[in-house]
Amino acid sequence: MTLGRLYLVATPRAGQPDAEFLARIAAALDGGVDTLQLRGKDVEARASIALGEQVAALARDRGVPLFINDRVDVAVACGADGVHLGQGDLPPAWARTLAPGLLLGLSTHAPAQAVAALRQRPAYLAAGPVYATPTKPGRAAAGVTYLREVAALAPDIPWYAIGGIDAMTVGEVVAAGASRIAVVRAVLDAPDPARAAATLLAALPRLAVEA
Repeated sequence: MTLGRLYLVATPRAGQPDAEFLARIAAALDGGVDTLQLRGKDVEARASIALGEQVAALARDRGVPLFINDRVDVAVACGADGVHLGQGDLPPAWARTLAPGLLLGLSTHAPAQAVAALRQRPAYLAAGPVYATPTKPGRAAAGVTYLREVAALAPDIPWYAIGGIDAMTVGEVVAAGASRIAVVRAVLDAPDPARAAATLLAALPRLAVEA
């Protein structure tokens, strides 16, 4: 399973109809999103599975890997490719015991966390938040300095800069060493998710495997 350069963390908004949410994800995929995560922290398991199955169908049709945030059970039930775990979530070793076939993505916010995460042999790391973002209230921005540190620590596995990245800041993120980014609002809340995705993807350097 190949991980791409533009990772969308798709988070349903309160009161948003599933059909609208799915349509915006589909548009983002059509615009170039090539790795996808479904994040529903406050959604109960059955509802998460039902929505996850629909998101998985969109991803599968386009050959895009799908990760589920936090919930190993939901990831298995909806046929996702992997699970994304934060620092306070299920330990990676336990996730592997419960679902050895799932890919693991791990969030990191500081160099020591990145070093510890690399020992777990994840499919990828997420590094951030680069900038302050309302999707992570109360968490201080790690800044672009952290991206430079991760670039030096993890030259051989995929890693994504995440947190407050948009068309205005992506250039600074790339200059700090990131070739992959993860976004939420910059694509999913854009008036035209397909165009927003295409704009961000065009700002990222091509990977060696794509050349």
